[in-house]
Amino acid sequence: MKHHIYYIRYALQFADMQIPELVTIFNAQIQNRGWSSMRAYHDQALIDEFKRRGIDVSAVYDGKVLSFAHSVRYDLPNNKLVVIN
Repeated sequence: MKHHIYYIRYALQFADMQIPELVTIFNAQIQNRGWSSMRAYHDQALIDEFKRRGIDVSAVYDGKVLSFAHSVRYDLPNNKLVVIN
């Protein structure tokens, strides 16, 4: 997947963004039930960008399943995404 042109396009786009922008993009996906291969590339590139920056994403991603069940915020002191209940 990481070598697919659409994944690369999203990865480059996300690499140029600030963390608050990435969080906004993540939160825009909350409760979105639609699914396509394009969304898979988008979501994987997004989570990979958080991880590339060393951000702990364990609140929403376990290495296999990515959850968009709840909004998140960025916890700067702990460098991690935190679920907002």
